Amino acid sequence: MLNEKILKNQIRAHRFNCGEMTQESLSQRVGVSRQTIVAIEKGNYNPSVTLALEMARVFGVSVEEIFSLEEKS
Repeated sequence: MLNEKILKNQIRAHRFNCGEMTQESLSQRVGVSRQTIVAIEKGNYNPSVTLALEMARVFGVSVEEIFSLEEKS
């Protein structure tokens, strides 16, 4: 039986560390709506690989510093 995993993220922390970047500013830089950023931050939507890589580029970090897989409790 496979253990269910959930994708956790540190987007809010990285936005804060980048001069308190707004969700709107991040969304414009990666080419999605602000609502998409909100949904990803809340864990309601998993980004595409392309979007995850774009976010990592904006923050200047690796994808693994933003996203991690954790066991679902």
